[in-house]
Amino acid sequence: MSFSPVLPATGTLGWSFLQRTSATQQAALAKSPEIQRDADYFRSRIAKVETADQLVADRRLLRISLEAFGLDADLDSRAFIRKVLSEGTLTAGAFAMRLADPRYKALSAAFGFGDFPVPNTRLSDFADKFLAQWQTRRFEAAVGEQNDDYRLALNAKRELAALSASTSSETTKWLRVISNTPLRKVVQKAFNLPDSFVGLDLDRQVSVLKDRATATFGSSGVSQFSDPAKTEELVRRFLVRSELSAVATNSPALGLLLQTRNFARRI
Repeated sequence: MSFSPVLPATGTLGWSFLQRTSATQQAALAKSPEIQRDADYFRSRIAKVETADQLVADRRLLRISLEAFGLDADLDSRAFIRKVLSEGTLTAGAFAMRLADPRYKALSAAFGFGDFPVPNTRLSDFADKFLAQWQTRRFEAAVGEQNDDYRLALNAKRELAALSASTSSETTKWLRVISNTPLRKVVQKAFNLPDSFVGLDLDRQVSVLKDRATATFGSSGVSQFSDPAKTEELVRRFLVRSELSAVATNSPALGLLLQTRNFARRI
């Protein structure tokens, strides 16, 4: 990608700078020639796409579509994506509904190929809304090329805002956190859970997450992250612990010292 975000520092200091400047930097990304070319291509063709087969057949359209949901690693899995798109989301047995990762359901629902006689691609505002989401993901990807922790943090803020607003039960929301690997990594690290956490059965994982959420934030539910201050605290805990892990890897003695000091401060 030709656009390169400005990240003058790491850790929470760099994170604060990124948040202060993200609107300006995203605007700069939107004006970059590469992004403008892809956006123009998408706008000029998407309204003519009425089936999953047509979308999958256009590799450039498919790439942009998958990037909008952080699923670009599936670009060469055309049969898989075709099935996700063509079966829709309105029946329990639909393929996307049986997949653990909720991003596939969101992808299928966005296009509506398997749900409605006339897909969402024919809506007059579809391209603008879709490209806004895509540009957000592209900015996160550009940030991730320099600092993957920041990419995960940006993703967590966005995902938690959407998830906390959902009408699902708190248990279901935690299951969605668990199934969303990038989001789960942030929550797991923020709560200082070991790598072995993912080996627990799902009921136990949910129970542990609820206990840690209560101990840290005073409530067991995901819905509490509708409060931006709580989401920010979660993200900062993730960044601090991620830095500690990196230090411990490079210098075990210094890492142990830092962990001891931060434990005393109840981070």
